[in-house]
Amino acid sequence: MTEPQARPKPLTIRDVARAAGVSTALVSIVFRGAPGASEQTRARVFAVAEQLGYRANRTASLMKLRRTKHLGVTLNARSAFHAELVENIQAAAAESGYEIVLSLVTATHDESRAIETLLGFRCESVILLGSQLPAARLRELARELPLVLVGRRADLDRVDVVRSADHRGQALVVAHLAGLGHRDIAHVDGGHHPISAVRRQGYRAAMRRHGLGDRVRVVPGGDAERDGHRAAAELLRHERLPTAVCAFNDHCALGVIDALAKAGVRVPGDCSVTGYDDSPVAQLTAVDLTSVSQEAALLAQSAVRAAVDRLEGRVAGPTDAVLEPRLVVRGSSAPPNRVDGLCHCSASR
Repeated sequence: MTEPQARPKPLTIRDVARAAGVSTALVSIVFRGAPGASEQTRARVFAVAEQLGYRANRTASLMKLRRTKHLGVTLNARSAFHAELVENIQAAAAESGYEIVLSLVTATHDESRAIETLLGFRCESVILLGSQLPAARLRELARELPLVLVGRRADLDRVDVVRSADHRGQALVVAHLAGLGHRDIAHVDGGHHPISAVRRQGYRAAMRRHGLGDRVRVVPGGDAERDGHRAAAELLRHERLPTAVCAFNDHCALGVIDALAKAGVRVPGDCSVTGYDDSPVAQLTAVDLTSVSQEAALLAQSAVRAAVDRLEGRVAGPTDAVLEPRLVVRGSSAPPNRVDGLCHCSASR
């Protein structure tokens, strides 16, 4: 029996650079049509790319065009907040004379593949929404083209960051719940999501500031409804249910609310629940979710500005734009239902 042949690795920009005898950065300049390479170098790079079969179906058009003025955007297909960001990014890009190219991150099309798709469309810069790539990979990509991270902290050369002050956003949630009289406030975190640690730290610090350091309870979660379901199931296993739950994001909060409702726990009558992102779903009358707004329009505008300023040579070092979050109070949070210091919920557990 013949052994199955190993699948050849896809060609990368580094392979083209090695074969052409130039740097990876110079190949990136050529592919983006950016200034900084001679016509002779451009011709050689395109010829080598075509010879190797590197995005061969696009090399002819690349030779004819200097710039595409395309901004690539990756987004999670399940995120309503990302959809809102994209709508605002498109508007901001159009005002600056740019077009956006979208690439979805799904269960079968991970973030790395989504970025490769954008590179194939010759995007001049890529805006990553909620990126979960490791720092080493981000650093590598930043050598090929300008990157803008939205919603995540980073301290990387050549990577611009636009984010909300997540620790302050979580502090707004705890202050609101404590002001309503809650003392048993649990936090459902975001699991391995890069922003999770910041929001978790913000929750812990805020609980200490309100004299609730001994009441801190962090439950493993994630960024999807199913993660909220699992977290709520964990909370329901205990005899004492917290009177309030602040979830990592709106999707997670929806999962918490759904699981509590199925267990006969009223929200907010027996347990208040808050989210984060103030996504369109949080604003639905049937949901009416108290949530932290990251000011999607301002985030989008700042992200596009960072990308365009970088491409137009108006900035030198990396930028880190931090926007102030805003708490939007709705019907999912209310004063606790307490008798003798205990939460008497309608569900029998």
